[in-house]
Amino acid sequence: MRLTFKNGIHPHDKKISTSGLPIETVQPKPGSIMVYPLSQHAGAPCRALVSPGDSVLLGQKIADSDAYVSAPVHSSVSGVVKEIKRTLTPSGLYCDAVFIENDGENRAAEFTRRSLDDIKKMPRQELVAIAREAGIVGMGGAGFPTHVKLSPPPGDKISAVIINAAECEPYLTSDHRVLLEETERLIDGIRVLLTLFPEARAIIGIESNKTDAVNKLNALLSEIKEDRISLAVLVPKYPQGSEKQLISAILRREVPSGGLPSQAGVVVLNADTTIALQRAVLRGRPLIRRIVTVDGSRAPKLGNYKVRLGMTYRDFVEHMGGFKQAPAKIISGGPMMGVCLFNLDAPIIKTSSAFLCFGEGEVKIHSERPCIRCGRCVERCPLGLMPLELNAAATAKETREFIQNNGMDCMECGSCSYVCPSKRHLAQSIRTIKRAVMAERRKKADAPAREVAKT
Repeated sequence: MRLTFKNGIHPHDKKISTSGLPIETVQPKPGSIMVYPLSQHAGAPCRALVSPGDSVLLGQKIADSDAYVSAPVHSSVSGVVKEIKRTLTPSGLYCDAVFIENDGENRAAEFTRRSLDDIKKMPRQELVAIAREAGIVGMGGAGFPTHVKLSPPPGDKISAVIINAAECEPYLTSDHRVLLEETERLIDGIRVLLTLFPEARAIIGIESNKTDAVNKLNALLSEIKEDRISLAVLVPKYPQGSEKQLISAILRREVPSGGLPSQAGVVVLNADTTIALQRAVLRGRPLIRRIVTVDGSRAPKLGNYKVRLGMTYRDFVEHMGGFKQAPAKIISGGPMMGVCLFNLDAPIIKTSSAFLCFGEGEVKIHSERPCIRCGRCVERCPLGLMPLELNAAATAKETREFIQNNGMDCMECGSCSYVCPSKRHLAQSIRTIKRAVMAERRKKADAPAREVAKT
């Protein structure tokens, strides 16, 4: 049976330039300023726990929140807090951030090591608390706090844990390299997950275009004979790595509209997120690094890099030797769901998967033309939505109509924009109105608290 989901698109994967390049470690220079935005996740932003002049250790928690859907931030270097001020993030938005001058000494906080046998004796809540304290979020791009995923509602019985190793977006190869170079750590991370969900089985979902990773995983699974872990090789397609599409492809289950994967009996974690969980639980280390793919004709140096969180893109480019030619467009993330960077002073954060640099010949600027109602966007939408109608509602700012047409379910994958012959800015307009709806909902939710504050 061909494992895939309904609809979707088949862009050229563009992975050949970096898929064979081993991960290189990037060390921030002594004296460099590391920038830690207080919102690197889906949910409530954190508040700083340090002040200017404070000395901090590598791995020390520097920001946190009382909100359940949030994730703390840790320093990836030792040094001194210089200031706390608003800064630009790779998303193009501004938020408060802690600025730390790296002393280059890597003086580390104390980390607690544990064995797999140790964690089997630990209460479930304690393991989930470790994941929360480590600041782990989904590293596939959404940045949803992992401890929330690991705590499904009591009525949701988890029968499957899916490890998302699809990495379907063009150019991205960081997860591919992690699968090859940290295979054993991935399996240990899955064992931690199976300890949390004793009635579940684990399935690693990976696209068939990663033959070397498929072969290595199959060999290791045959060697360890872990009955509860298996591999599902998927047909390459975009957006295969989306939770709902992955669940549909592997298990043929459907997540209800507006619902969570746990309602279908599933928890989905990205491959590198699973390794971050392994490091947190077994080695006591918080999330302070991520793997970034660098590609594009104007990229300083192609490759996959292990980068400390907080390093600015400007320092990152300098580490790679600088631009040989000025790029016409720079994207943080993949070409389908990433965001264009207009300032290299933005820092690398937990959700920074790639750094793509393109020249003039690779960048096309399209003017929107009227919708010809060809239906291609509907045919390709992986969620079965009506992007042309959602675009019309977004353009007219008809919020109610947008919501009634299930617009809030849109994952902004960009498949509709990719196939539109009129080059309509479908995904972009949907993203804009979704942000407006969510802002209005937050405003209403906060209204009672503001009224109390006035009295």
